[in-house]
Amino acid sequence: MSRGEIQRMHEDLSRALKKPEDERSWVMVVDVRKCVGCHACSVSCMAENVAPPGSSYRVVFEVESGEYPTLDRFFMPTNCQQCDKPPCKAAADKIAKDAITKRKDGIVVFNYEKLKKNPKAGEAAQKACPYTAIVADDGTFYTENTPVLEPYETRSFFEYGKKLTRKGGALKGAIRKCTFCLHRLREGMLPACVSTCIGRAMYFGDGSDPKSLVSELISKKGVWRIKSGEGTEPRVYYLGFETRTKMIQITPTTCLECHE
Repeated sequence: MSRGEIQRMHEDLSRALKKPEDERSWVMVVDVRKCVGCHACSVSCMAENVAPPGSSYRVVFEVESGEYPTLDRFFMPTNCQQCDKPPCKAAADKIAKDAITKRKDGIVVFNYEKLKKNPKAGEAAQKACPYTAIVADDGTFYTENTPVLEPYETRSFFEYGKKLTRKGGALKGAIRKCTFCLHRLREGMLPACVSTCIGRAMYFGDGSDPKSLVSELISKKGVWRIKSGEGTEPRVYYLGFETRTKMIQITPTTCLECHE
């Protein structure tokens, strides 16, 4: 991703925010050929959303391809896929109606208050998610049993348009996940993971805008979505999965796989 692509994504975002919510379609694109496995996206996500200890809305899996002597390992960043047919919502609705909802722009929303009151709905949603993208907030802190809880754990943060805090166990018992950094989008900022990626492997924008960078990338051959065969209709697209498995042997043209 060049500096021009970053600027273009900001321009795409600015254009999208001028449209009504129901005319936007937020999507994410990940180029696995560029991911270096640094986990910066996971760390930035944990910091941005004040995640519970030992958890993150983002996980970077290591994927092995091929067999010896041409065995290869590469990285697959994952998060909530913001499914258009979310199995988590279907499972939760059977216990607590509208504890999980779907915004018109594509983001799946968790109602923390309803989910806390109906823990079985949260458990069902977590079990139903085929992407293991849902984390449980157990109310613990990294700096427990120290003289004072550190401010970075008790500070206020924003999710789904609400100002929240984990202080005093305010979110204990809730299930949580990636929100596509909705609070940042509203201010014209890209999701924290996209802004932090040092490999420039991540893209974000309005999929309903044919002029957007993400629409251009999705139109390319070889775009892949995780477990799309299950009918979830995920909104996170992956580039280079097939070609990455063929990049075991380095050649003069290898760089062109990423820098077309």
